[in-house]
Amino acid sequence: MQLFRQLVPHLFTLANLFAGFYGLVMVARGEFLAGFGFIVLAALFDMLDGILSRWIGVASEFGVELDSLADLVSFGVAPAYLLYAVHFHQLGEPGILLSAIPALAGALRLARFNVQLTSLADKSSYTGLPIPAAALTLGSYAVFYHPLPLASPWESLAPIGLTVLLAGMMLSRVQYPNVPRYTRRYIRQHPVETIVFSLGVLVVVVTMGKALFPLLLVYVVGAIPRHLLRRRAERARRRIEELDTEGLL
Repeated sequence: MQLFRQLVPHLFTLANLFAGFYGLVMVARGEFLAGFGFIVLAALFDMLDGILSRWIGVASEFGVELDSLADLVSFGVAPAYLLYAVHFHQLGEPGILLSAIPALAGALRLARFNVQLTSLADKSSYTGLPIPAAALTLGSYAVFYHPLPLASPWESLAPIGLTVLLAGMMLSRVQYPNVPRYTRRYIRQHPVETIVFSLGVLVVVVTMGKALFPLLLVYVVGAIPRHLLRRRAERARRRIEELDTEGLL
């Protein structure tokens, strides 16, 4: 029974990896929307494996490492190849490099997360944009908003800018909130976050996924001013503490 309890979260992690691989296969066949659908499915499995492992109390360093390996395929390589197949292949050799940027940044992001991990407890926020959020932002843009065919070369600036932005935010020190946990305690402590997230999911479902990109873009960019305001408040607090220590207050 104990072995089964330990195995269940890992099965969800492997399902995440398989969904990411299947998404790659779909993209290679030219079925871009189906490929993105499997990336979304991988994100669902990724969320469930973390919830299950902590719920049944079997979170482990092995699970963390396995999860990172699966995430690199599903949310690093798969969306990068999707964007390459949709657009960057038209740019020749530079397009290969541009396509690889999200996967490379994602690998660095995951490595930093694993090295800095000090507790297996669930986190309320993350340093740097989580790689699943970057993947869903990139993938939803590629399948729903990137124009095909291009009317002008200038339209290449949008996917390039988005790629650089997401890579930069993954490697940044900006704090991003975690996905809400639907427990009584969490809902009682964070009612606004729970309602906003639930409404966002509902809008995405009603719009058949088309609202995913603008909502995620708000999530990605909206964290920047919050981060700057938090840093400013921390500097002001430290300055007050220094003045108090020096007896100037």
